[in-house]
Amino acid sequence: MTKPFLSIRGIRKSYGSVTAVKNVSMDIAKGEFMTFLGPSGSGKSTTLYILAGFQDPTGGDILLKGQSLLSTPSHKRNIGMVFQRYTLFPHLTVGENVAFPLRIRRRPQAEIAERVKAALKLVRLEGFEDRKPALMSGGQQQRVALARALVYNPPVLLMDEPLSALDKKLREEIQFEIRRIHQETGVTILYVTHDQEEALRLSDRIAVFSQGEIDQIGTGPELYSNPATRFVAGFIGDSNFLDATVVAREGGKAQLSLGNGAMVEGVPLHGPSSANGKASLMLRPERLSLSRASVPSGIAVTVRDITFLGNNIEVSTATAAGVDLAVRLPFGHEAISSLARGEEVWLTFDTASAHAFV
Repeated sequence: MTKPFLSIRGIRKSYGSVTAVKNVSMDIAKGEFMTFLGPSGSGKSTTLYILAGFQDPTGGDILLKGQSLLSTPSHKRNIGMVFQRYTLFPHLTVGENVAFPLRIRRRPQAEIAERVKAALKLVRLEGFEDRKPALMSGGQQQRVALARALVYNPPVLLMDEPLSALDKKLREEIQFEIRRIHQETGVTILYVTHDQEEALRLSDRIAVFSQGEIDQIGTGPELYSNPATRFVAGFIGDSNFLDATVVAREGGKAQLSLGNGAMVEGVPLHGPSSANGKASLMLRPERLSLSRASVPSGIAVTVRDITFLGNNIEVSTATAAGVDLAVRLPFGHEAISSLARGEEVWLTFDTASAHAFV
């Protein structure tokens, strides 16, 4: 059996009575772009710092090419790191900043010059060698930091919220550049972010962190279409949630009562449950439809607002119990043409696209 390129095995980290990381495990393939996604305090950055050697784990191990890294000091792990704040040396030029990792490795001057030139070309900053960081934009400084992290060809590149200090437009531009650089170099990247859109845009796979643990690992489409937990369902994409009762269960599907007379069948159910157990039904806004005709399995709702969003329309609705449900319909959809605020309609959905969590 082939050993994984990078393996995280049961990593734990405690600070006194507080456990920041609980039994985190995963394997990362060579050349993969893996993102750690989660809210603040979920353990994603702590896991990254343990990988970098900046923190020691309370338990577990990290293997690179089958060899444990834990006894190797951070400066000898040969792992690249890019931080949120660019951490460039302000008194050095761009070229000197990028050359720094090679100089401390005592590489020959000719090799340093060649590698610095190649690294700056990679991040599209040719001709900036003599400029000081203070004279560059935030996006340019982050490109310099990226060039510096890649100039010595590390087997793994770690990136901790590298774009959070940039505005939206610039952030999207640098995301494109990071993806391009990953494809050109084939370097293995572990990337930390709390931004789900950024994770979906960049990653081969995503590890969703919650309260120090990994709830689920998968590709963007896998996490969106088949969330394993309620947290993942709410964190990846836009979601509506309705309280429901499990009436019957067969295999991984359930029959649910929605409490308003509506009964739905064949809904994928996650977690242990028996009949009459409470569940939370997740409905994606773009998987919902509206109808003026009464539907036995539909949900009666009142239209509260209609918002034009360019290529789609968002209809805000509410159930009789006051639960808000967002419906997203494509622009020009026939249900929109004469829809009015205050109107009572029926909300319907394909049960295969819904998920229930207990």
